[in-house]
Amino acid sequence: MECLMLNHKGEVAEASGDNVFVVKNGILSTPPVTCGALEGLTRNKVIEIARKVGYEVREIPLGRYDLYVADEVFLTGTAAEIISVVDVDKRVIGDGKPGKVVGDLAARYAACANAEGTPIE
Repeated sequence: MECLMLNHKGEVAEASGDNVFVVKNGILSTPPVTCGALEGLTRNKVIEIARKVGYEVREIPLGRYDLYVADEVFLTGTAAEIISVVDVDKRVIGDGKPGKVVGDLAARYAACANAEGTPIE
């Protein structure tokens, strides 16, 4: 279980330990750091990868309603990497299953991490 952190305006800032992304009509949106989101390394890498492969990425304020009506929602973080969210406030997101965009980005992120990361032994 995860929770959403809202800023003083009621906008989504982030989850308790991860950044939040929404996919709607193939466009990715994530709260900007001005909304209180941490500028996470994983967040930045996912934005870079997404743009590189042709996804439009917007850094815009999001409300909880934006998550409710999203096709997909996912979180990014150092430990989580990329994880799909299938419901928010007991409301099913999309078809209630991890989506294609999340799957695509997770695979690309894993390949990048394996290629560019430093093994720890």
